[in-house]
Amino acid sequence: MHADVFRAWITAAAAVIEEQRDHLTQLDAAIGDADHGINLARGFTAVLSALDTAAPATPGAVLTLTGATLISKVGGASGPLYGVAFRRAGKALGEAPDVDLPALAAALEAALAGVQQLGAAREGDKTMVDALAPVAGAFSKALAEGAPAADALAALVQAAQAGAVATISMQALKGRASYLGPRSVGHEDPGAASTALILAALRDAALASP
Repeated sequence: MHADVFRAWITAAAAVIEEQRDHLTQLDAAIGDADHGINLARGFTAVLSALDTAAPATPGAVLTLTGATLISKVGGASGPLYGVAFRRAGKALGEAPDVDLPALAAALEAALAGVQQLGAAREGDKTMVDALAPVAGAFSKALAEGAPAADALAALVQAAQAGAVATISMQALKGRASYLGPRSVGHEDPGAASTALILAALRDAALASP
């Protein structure tokens, strides 16, 4: 997969975040600051502009620029967390002009490590980690077992979506939602929900590549 595939991923992610902006904001209204969808949509709009201006030539450069732009344009916790995820993924891909699925798996592992380091969250804390952590494991496992690309990418998305849904029954232990204590139970974490959307966009872009 070359840089155009990664640009297509970010473009598709921006579109689905815009489409689901109000839904993500409603999720955040229940347990947070009611701005997750709004902030993330604004950030990805800025990312698309930055990608058009800079025209990064490698997959790693696409993701690094995406991360840097989100950090500078998105407020709250989501900007720095998504920013570090994309920047760590970009760094993991390095300057390679073409990326295979095992390299993508390593980039997802690096993204997870960055998010956990910055946010000090682990699975079960009701954060985006609950969607991202299962993805890294499921994707790497599928590839190790020799699954076709489509099946490995399907496993990636299924893990993210299941992880996001699983946050509904959790009590938040990190972030603004943790202030609600038991009242945070019964609501899907908006960061986990947006993570699942962005990773579904990755699957679609990867499968569409020649």
